[in-house]
Amino acid sequence: MKPNPAASEPLELSREIAAHFVAARLAAQALPGYPGPLPQSLDAAYARQDAAIALWPDRVAGWKVGRIPDVWLERMGEDRIMGPVFAHRLHTLTADQIAELPVIAGGFAAVEAEYVFVLGADAPIDKTDFTPQQAAELAGELRIGIELAGSPLATINELGPAVVVSDFGNNAAVFLGPVIGDWRERSWDSLVCATWVEGMQVGRGGALHLPGGPLAALAFALNRGARRGHPLKAGMIVSTGAATGIHDILAGQSSRLVFDGLGELHCHAVPATATAKEQLR
Repeated sequence: MKPNPAASEPLELSREIAAHFVAARLAAQALPGYPGPLPQSLDAAYARQDAAIALWPDRVAGWKVGRIPDVWLERMGEDRIMGPVFAHRLHTLTADQIAELPVIAGGFAAVEAEYVFVLGADAPIDKTDFTPQQAAELAGELRIGIELAGSPLATINELGPAVVVSDFGNNAAVFLGPVIGDWRERSWDSLVCATWVEGMQVGRGGALHLPGGPLAALAFALNRGARRGHPLKAGMIVSTGAATGIHDILAGQSSRLVFDGLGELHCHAVPATATAKEQLR
């Protein structure tokens, strides 16, 4: 049965659960379990996410988009989710730089190869019916990149998409690599990539690994963002989904992401440390 989109929950509950997640992330401490009743709909989950965004001491610099697994599609009523990427967790990699992925001990962490849009123009605040083709008109750059999927809750993915949404979409950081200068002229199936962890190939895919490809993800972010009162702005990024899958990574491990014909990105997972609110302002 699909959730009732009008279903809501007390604002106090959203704020209480958000406060637990925010405190755990700032302290870099794992949560032993979900800190309250599980969200029963995506709308309830986004209410908790919005409450957490309001508590987080940093500005939203963009959004990550993730695919909802097929087994959850009918129940959720949507095929993707979104979560905030904060300014201090968005990094541009210089040539030969190794990205450091902060991993919360006892929580969840995974490395993902991503194709990341940088918006070239503001989206209309009330347009909620973007097609992928219309979304392309707002896109500026397309870059190769890395998402660190991360949460203080180890079981976040097992508990389902609504739980993922409620904790920042299971995002911990995004790293931007080089620009794909000719992306508008390329065929999407020419964008192929692979992920390696500790010298072993753990996934291979590309821009079309997820249904509809990157432009479908961008259109979703534009539409869901406007419906939530978060219209996307020029300069914001949209990380469009795990192009080779979601690959667990532990502190001390390294990963290599190979984007055929475009370059390689390298990262190393390190133990996350506590963050004072003043450091993010």
